[in-house]
Amino acid sequence: MHPRNVWQALSAPGFLLSAWPWRAAAYLLTGAAAGAVTLVGLLVVVTVGGVLSVVVVGLPLLVLVALAGLPVARLERLRLRLADRVPAPGRSRRQPTAFGPWPWLTTRLREPATWRDLGHALLFALVLWPWDALIAAAVLLCPLATLATPLLMATVGDGEEAKVLKLWTVTTWPEAFGTALLGLPLLALGAYALGLAAGARAALARVLLDAPREAGLDARVVELTRSRVRLVDAFDAERRRIERDLHDGAQQRLVALSMTLGLARLDAPPGPLADQLAKAHGEAGLALEELRELIRGIHPKVLTDHGLVAAVEDAADRSAVPVDVRLELPGRLPRAVEAAAYFVVCEALANVAKHSGADRAEVTGGHRDGRLHLEVRDDGRGGAEARPGTAAGPGTAAGPGTAAGPGAEDGEETGGGSGLTGLADRVSVLDGRLSLSSPPGGPTLLRVEIPCEWTERFA
Repeated sequence: MHPRNVWQALSAPGFLLSAWPWRAAAYLLTGAAAGAVTLVGLLVVVTVGGVLSVVVVGLPLLVLVALAGLPVARLERLRLRLADRVPAPGRSRRQPTAFGPWPWLTTRLREPATWRDLGHALLFALVLWPWDALIAAAVLLCPLATLATPLLMATVGDGEEAKVLKLWTVTTWPEAFGTALLGLPLLALGAYALGLAAGARAALARVLLDAPREAGLDARVVELTRSRVRLVDAFDAERRRIERDLHDGAQQRLVALSMTLGLARLDAPPGPLADQLAKAHGEAGLALEELRELIRGIHPKVLTDHGLVAAVEDAADRSAVPVDVRLELPGRLPRAVEAAAYFVVCEALANVAKHSGADRAEVTGGHRDGRLHLEVRDDGRGGAEARPGTAAGPGTAAGPGTAAGPGAEDGEETGGGSGLTGLADRVSVLDGRLSLSSPPGGPTLLRVEIPCEWTERFA
């Protein structure tokens, strides 16, 4: 198996005879040269731009400094192939919304990858290239100088003496050749040192140049969010289809059945048959009423036709506890938001009637700062305790006294339900937030916030 990078090559038995020591040396030497050129270029551009900025001409040059990281990062990715055969992936960059230099420039300046590349360029120009040059010089000069001792003694020293690395003086030929032989193991050690240095330097460059993990995570989060929105829309569309089919199909058949039974009652003479028809007619009426409640619970027609305010007012009229509604929504919101808000309010009002012992409740809210705000408040006894874990769902915030007031399911007040989690899940799927407070003695307050924008504004 061929090594893919210098780190793998270091552990291979034929490292000294392979091309990897030469590749490591080339990587460090080209890094030193490219870094020096980058430093000089940045200094020239900053100096000229600073001087000319007095007459505004130098401002474009200063803007170019911010973009200096782009070519430096591209060059570093090319050089990285010397120490690592696996190419460093480029950063995923946003595409300009329009053609031309100005849209491209504004897009590049707004994305974080540009500033990360600039940070790499500054680090490369100020710190990394001197380090590359120092390591390459130290590792290469020491063994090469010892190997060249006989040559130095024959040329510079006129056959009498030669200074090795300016540390000691060689005065005899046997000593010169012995010093040269000492350079061979030093050269081998230097090759390994070059490999280590180039491997560490390439690893650092890959960390700096690779598309950051958080960018990949952000892309996944965006895709998950989009897929979640698509699922919510699909579920809402399916729910409306079921409501329409029940309304136009099963409900109409039950209405026809009820009318037929009613007419049969009128025609039947008094007796057991008439009694059975009356019972059947009553059962059909009850089934029709239950079906209408089911249809209203799936997706009420008033919500589709007239919006959230009308639907909440309709739910308040049907509540067993008197409810004051003060919603200010001069327009329509996304269907998924309206549906989630409506069902949260309906469940809250239902549980106010079941559990709170309240004499009155109110629903208030509106749209501001790009969010739908809703509050359901009752004057009940409060002081309920939610089952452990129900106040920690996504999008849920709970303060002291968090409990199962509005929105708690049956049994929540005794610690046995999961209504708060259900409400929180319904809201959090739209990136919303739910908070519930129910101190002993009341009042109980349920707050819901869902980010959304208008789909239609009324005049």
